[in-house]
Amino acid sequence: MYDIIIIGAGPAGLTAAIYIARARKKVLVLEASAYGGQIINTLNIDNYPAVPHIDGYTFATNVYNQAKELGAEIKFEKVIDIENNEIKKVITSNNEYEAKAIIIATGCGIKKLNIDNEDKFQGRGISYCATCDGAFYKGKEVGIVGGGNTALEDALYLSDIASKVYLIHRRDSFRGEDRYYEKLKTKDNVEFIFNSNVTKLFGDESLESIEVTNNDNEKKIITLSGLFVAIGRIPENANFSKLIDINQSGYVNADESCKTNVEGIFVAGDCRVKSLRQLVTATSDGAVAATEAIKYINKNK
Repeated sequence: MYDIIIIGAGPAGLTAAIYIARARKKVLVLEASAYGGQIINTLNIDNYPAVPHIDGYTFATNVYNQAKELGAEIKFEKVIDIENNEIKKVITSNNEYEAKAIIIATGCGIKKLNIDNEDKFQGRGISYCATCDGAFYKGKEVGIVGGGNTALEDALYLSDIASKVYLIHRRDSFRGEDRYYEKLKTKDNVEFIFNSNVTKLFGDESLESIEVTNNDNEKKIITLSGLFVAIGRIPENANFSKLIDINQSGYVNADESCKTNVEGIFVAGDCRVKSLRQLVTATSDGAVAATEAIKYINKNK
């Protein structure tokens, strides 16, 4: 049996593991796919205190290795359910594990366009990670859908690889930081398409063109080889919705204490209700959730 099981190996979960391991508690981290969460796909991190100019993969790998060196056990298994008793049980697709407390740090998954042929063209012209797949489109025309920092960063990255970048956003201005927009305006191969949505995808074996429809219902066809979708994320909390309090958008209802409505179950990172989702707030949550979980265990010895 473990003292604490952490579900998710993103920055929040791995930070929690570091704090728990340093407190000499037995900790298991369960991750469904790869360590690092969203940050692993970030090209440059410039706003994390004392660690300027680091890429997301390196940052995530450093935190992962730090947690392991301190003694955290990390397994790559998908958690499908939690049974809440005095001793809690975490059920994965392969095994069952017991713990005195649980921290949910599942983060968020990709948000899709939800239009015809999107799944058909995934990996054949549709991508959700510019830094992962951008190199495949060297010298080609691509599009990006979105208006936040991720979309703007993706556009900057791809502008140095692709021959043409269409940045498509459903509103008349971007939500992302102005500094990215100002840089993009200096790029001759970047074209902004505001007040528009991608409504259709065309191609045989791979993506060949898209239909874009503006707010006046005017449509146009754009020929391109790749479309990068950066329209947001969906919290990965569905498997726990019957146990813990989750809002209509799918985020866990918990304040800065990271305590859920269930004794002994805590939450950290982007999957909880919060006003700011950044790397620094994810790691902060991990530290808080770990500290509260340790207090809970010590209190209930």
